[in-house]
Amino acid sequence: MRSGAEVRRLFAFSALAILVSDILTKRIVERALLVPSPVRVLGDAVQLRLVYNQGAAFGLDLGPWSRWIFLGIALVAIVLLYRLSKSSAPGDTLRHLACGLVAGGAAGNLFDRIRGSQGVVDFIDVGIGTRRWPTFNLADMGVSCGAIVLAFSLWLEDSRKSRAAAAPAP
Repeated sequence: MRSGAEVRRLFAFSALAILVSDILTKRIVERALLVPSPVRVLGDAVQLRLVYNQGAAFGLDLGPWSRWIFLGIALVAIVLLYRLSKSSAPGDTLRHLACGLVAGGAAGNLFDRIRGSQGVVDFIDVGIGTRRWPTFNLADMGVSCGAIVLAFSLWLEDSRKSRAAAAPAP
């Protein structure tokens, strides 16, 4: 069983790891990919392409206020994820890791929104031919992977509760 301090460290470490790696890769990409043409990493399947996204996931755009709306949502999400991690059982390592990954990803994209009005820096482009997934970044990967791990953690908790409720009383 992990102590409260270990849990806070796991949350902080995972959030900070995503945030720092996201900021560093975005700065490298902005300096290296000044030309809009893609850099092929694995043929046509994986490319690096500099894109500024003023919207949210999958290009969701809320007009001229998008930057501020998504900035506010990210701040609220980070606070809620920290509180969820803090209120979770110390032994639920998956939950604390997941909350940290999602919070770190939200913070990475939040940093871009604070930094300027161009939008979030996206640069990972995957697909085949003209069938492309929306361009993304490491922060997006942290949010997506963290959300999957969080859902799995919640499912495990629900399964444990269901088994405990179904167990015969001693």
